[in-house]
Amino acid sequence: MSRLTQRFNYLFRSTKGLILVAIALIGLTSAFFGMLSGPMAEWGVRDVVVRLFNMDLVEAEREGRLIILYHTIAMVVVAIETYMITGLIPMTQKQQTTINATITAGYMLAVLFGLPFAYWGHNWAFHGLYVSGLVLVFFAGIMLAVALWPWSKAYRVKSPEYAHTRGGMDLERAAFFTMTITTLTSAIFGAVPGSYFGNGFQVFLAENTIRDPIKPALDLSIIGHLHIMLALIAIAATLIVGRWLDFKGRLHKLAMPFMIFGSFILALGTWLVVPFESIAHWVIYGGSTVAMLAALFMVIFAWDKLIKEGLAEKGLKKGNFFQRVAALVHDPLKFGATWQMVFMNFTVSGVGIFVAVKLDEIFRVWPWRDERYILTGHWHILSALTATILLLYYADLAGLKGKVRKWFGWGIIVMSDLAFGAVTIFEMKRFFVDEATQQPLINLTMLLADIGLGTVLLLLAVLLAWRFVDLFKKKGRWTEEINERLDSTAEVTQ
Repeated sequence: MSRLTQRFNYLFRSTKGLILVAIALIGLTSAFFGMLSGPMAEWGVRDVVVRLFNMDLVEAEREGRLIILYHTIAMVVVAIETYMITGLIPMTQKQQTTINATITAGYMLAVLFGLPFAYWGHNWAFHGLYVSGLVLVFFAGIMLAVALWPWSKAYRVKSPEYAHTRGGMDLERAAFFTMTITTLTSAIFGAVPGSYFGNGFQVFLAENTIRDPIKPALDLSIIGHLHIMLALIAIAATLIVGRWLDFKGRLHKLAMPFMIFGSFILALGTWLVVPFESIAHWVIYGGSTVAMLAALFMVIFAWDKLIKEGLAEKGLKKGNFFQRVAALVHDPLKFGATWQMVFMNFTVSGVGIFVAVKLDEIFRVWPWRDERYILTGHWHILSALTATILLLYYADLAGLKGKVRKWFGWGIIVMSDLAFGAVTIFEMKRFFVDEATQQPLINLTMLLADIGLGTVLLLLAVLLAWRFVDLFKKKGRWTEEINERLDSTAEVTQ
């Protein structure tokens, strides 16, 4: 019995165990419900799965099912980022334990009751428990904000290499705090329309309203909520990676004020969508640009650090161009986490800005369906790219080394980018082919996307299987990780 207790404590009380459980749930959920997707329907897989698991899929309720599916996955991702933050940022042991326990209970309720409600009939008790889970996740966010309070004298910056005010306030901690507060406020921005379900508000997919000339206030609120929550999840991932790579120095001092200001302005722009839609987008562009500059500073620092470390391993000080490139990519996990941020500009940020600038001139001339594809691809690529960044970080936490580390890292980078690149070409395909001759390009891009994403899920399955087997070992890695913090320098005060 003590063996089971030890493993339970590892999985549900240690930071690395909590992350492992959450990643496993996301992997299982994505793999299972991915079999209901369009490509799977074309291959006949969807019908087999529906019959085999006796699922209740009313076509008129499709939008509602997708909304619950997206929210449950988002809750798990938010929980993973929360575990990482509580493991990286100094706070009391009581705060860390309480926050982690609360958000675990919250996302578990959302997953275990939300998905059965959506896909296996409508037991409204399940829906109530699902909403209760969302409330617990929100409450955990409030506790996280309290724990991250940047003006606490106990967490003054001790090293001058890190961004701080004259009084010693930690600006990186302030950036985490700002991200948390704006996330909580933006969650309310989506919860208000949700409270009107059945009372003048019906569920819808944001991409279906792109050409509606007049949108009700509640619809605008949902659209703003969708955009800002994805953006803030990406900002949280950027801050986490910066902490992982020990971001510091002059660029750190430049980046943190940019990240604080950018996060707030970006969130403010989405909040303004309802009362001032015409000017809100300009505020959003300004905030996102500032936040992206902060991420750029972090990438520059990280690549310079990776080059120096790679050259040092080979006994070199400067090295030629090819040696510096080899040094940059010598650790695919750390390089990959930052490269994905760069790649995001080609598949998400750049595409989004170009569409916004040329919206009336080019894209509104296209068929409605093609413009809708751009929005759908845009949101999915952003969320999936962020997930790969967190996965690469977890692979480092899990202890991948040597050839396995390289194979896993490069597998995630190459195959995910293959998929996202193919989807980008698909959503912008009207530039390359007309509707009458598009089918070969569609077939190719969808095949590449399926191969890329399928390989990423396979690599994730191998990683999880390795950790699962480790749990059966008397002295496996889990015994070393049960009391480890993610950042050994982040002391927990009592």
